[in-house]
Amino acid sequence: MTEKIIIAGSGGQGIMLLGKVIAEAAMDEGKFVTWLPAYGAEVRGGTAHCMLVISDNEIGSPYVDKADALIIMNNLSYEKFRLRVNKNGRIIVNSSLVGPVKNKLQIEQFPFTDIAVKLGNVKVANMVALGSYLKFSKTLQEKSVLRAIGKMAPADRKGIIKINEKALQAGRAL
Repeated sequence: MTEKIIIAGSGGQGIMLLGKVIAEAAMDEGKFVTWLPAYGAEVRGGTAHCMLVISDNEIGSPYVDKADALIIMNNLSYEKFRLRVNKNGRIIVNSSLVGPVKNKLQIEQFPFTDIAVKLGNVKVANMVALGSYLKFSKTLQEKSVLRAIGKMAPADRKGIIKINEKALQAGRAL
């Protein structure tokens, strides 16, 4: 099993954190994983994306030309990466910030940002997206992702774990 993922959005949307949580969860499950971040010229507000490869075998390169899954958080990222998915791949789109998408591929469109606002913290839109990804992917177990979220929370901000868990559940429920 090998899954290639591209996650893209703007700086400040938690794109890198989302990729790190996925990578940590994959390592927790004993899988091989690479995480390749890329930032735009301005970090907050500029473009940001990361590429992940998760595999049961050693990985030759962290670069993802064609992804099995795209997680897209804003319109600019959709335009940039929409053609970088395998013909059998899936695109998961934040419909709060990306207009209706029509494509021949499997596209899932959910209002991640709107859901995060309803939960009380717009910053957890990335975890709503992760929950949605987990619903469609068989690569990771939810318990591994929850452990990764717990490990990555700063010691002085452990309270954010609960809101991230709620966001993850909201994404799975979509």
